[in-house]
Amino acid sequence: MKKTISQIAHILAPIVLVFSLSATAYAAVPGITGPTFNLTAQQAYLNQPDGEAVYSWGYGCNGAPAGFAPLLPGATPTAPRVSIAGANCPTMQVPGPTLIVHENDVVTVNLLNGLPAAAGNTSILFPGFTLTSTTCSAGAVPGLLTCEAAPGGTVTYTFTASAPGTHAYYSGTQGDLQIEMGLYGAIIVLPATVPANCTTGYHAANLAAETNWGETDFRLSQAAYDHPASCYDREYLFQWAEMDTRIHRQAQAQVAARANCTAGSAGCSLEVQTEPYHPAYFLINGRSMPDLMDPNFAGEYPHQPYNGNPHMHPGELTLIRTIGQGRWQHPFHEHANHVRILARDGNLVLSSSTTRISYSTPGGAAASGRPLAGLLMFNTDTTPGEAFDGIFYFTGRGLNWDPYGHHPTSSTNDPLATLGCTADANGYNTGDPTAVNFFEWCQDHNKPVQVAPFGDVAAGGPVTLPDPNVFTNGQWYGGTPYLGPDATLRAAMPTCAANPYGTPNPANANCTTLNPTNTQANPASERGWAFMWHSHNEREITTNNVFPGGMLMMMLVDSREFVIDESL
Repeated sequence: MKKTISQIAHILAPIVLVFSLSATAYAAVPGITGPTFNLTAQQAYLNQPDGEAVYSWGYGCNGAPAGFAPLLPGATPTAPRVSIAGANCPTMQVPGPTLIVHENDVVTVNLLNGLPAAAGNTSILFPGFTLTSTTCSAGAVPGLLTCEAAPGGTVTYTFTASAPGTHAYYSGTQGDLQIEMGLYGAIIVLPATVPANCTTGYHAANLAAETNWGETDFRLSQAAYDHPASCYDREYLFQWAEMDTRIHRQAQAQVAARANCTAGSAGCSLEVQTEPYHPAYFLINGRSMPDLMDPNFAGEYPHQPYNGNPHMHPGELTLIRTIGQGRWQHPFHEHANHVRILARDGNLVLSSSTTRISYSTPGGAAASGRPLAGLLMFNTDTTPGEAFDGIFYFTGRGLNWDPYGHHPTSSTNDPLATLGCTADANGYNTGDPTAVNFFEWCQDHNKPVQVAPFGDVAAGGPVTLPDPNVFTNGQWYGGTPYLGPDATLRAAMPTCAANPYGTPNPANANCTTLNPTNTQANPASERGWAFMWHSHNEREITTNNVFPGGMLMMMLVDSREFVIDESL
């Protein structure tokens, strides 16, 4: 099932890899729509990449939700159709269903406690929002932090979604145990209005490029906030947590021992030790590597529907929505660029300056606002209990080689090497959104990665590539920053019969040295930049100390001709 992905484990050295995945399994931000949500808390087992099924608790849907998001083309909020293949909302999932609402919606959440009687009461906290109810709903009981539902009972929460952005929700009852067991999820509040500049200029051009190649726009909105600097072209949600299986095993054993007890009676409770804390699994969206790169709603993960598999095209602004749902700080490194922090817990990070600045984009509508002041972070700090929104992008600017593999002397083998590059005011090739090299950084156009393969800087650089005999593993090739431009042609070329690692032999037309074995473990239509996105705590990229696992995924920058299909 994971033949292709598992081979990544053998490529330990390169940070930049050239490979593709065997399945179109992209992330987007799937969720359910409200503003009324009927949830339940229940028990189930979470499948892990080492074969273990871990007893857990989680929130899920109590009946069919009002709708799913994002919507397919032609669907409307009043007539939605499922957009993500196999989309469902089970009665228990980890993380809980992503709740998607709009700014100023009055949100109602009805929670049924379906946990075993010995687990006791449960509840939900909605940090950042003020509940409009002042007394517990019928059947609910007061708790230390919020109203709680007794086993078999219900509780209703109502609040106004006053702040756009990404927010957490999680249990407010015995949090050291219940959050660890999996009772957490995300709320995404979309802005009431989208700034005009978010639908023009570069953003309109990126959308036109997607449309040209047959892609569908699966954004939940065009802006994360009502601020003109919060525009984005693609988005992903990542929720970080860890799991100490000793705690889960103790809870499972005690629940089984008290299976016939009556809620509230003497001895009908759990006494699980939550310290000392020694997690063995490190999760993004409820899964570890490599499971998190399988499709959303994959059947082998009935209670872990959300994946973590970011793809993007050069020039797209990608919105990263992140929540720290566990106990530990996870310093996460998004290779290939820094992340500009927009907001934390739904609060835009704004400059103290009262001067408004222009956020117009080339050919787009002008807008203004107080300047943003969020950090440009090398490692993003996934703090427990905190959410942040940030912008990541990759363009290939300043690499000092052509990221699309253009080189005029190779036009015999690669007709697309003759593509032109006309710089706009910012130096990018954006005049034709249908071009394969749309958004290329023109200053490096036609600069070869190497004049002589196997060379070094003195031999014509600008980079020294590793010996492919060292960094080759079967059908994979590591260490080459190669994008295209005609991925299908390049994938189908035979291996050069002579001089495979030296200057190309003119007698060998339409041959390649890119893939030494010239066999394809991946779709022949994709070649992309692959960057590891991973925790900088090395233990957290393992599963029970086995690599690869844990908080590790691959971000792929795909050439424009490769369709990123987020309906899967």
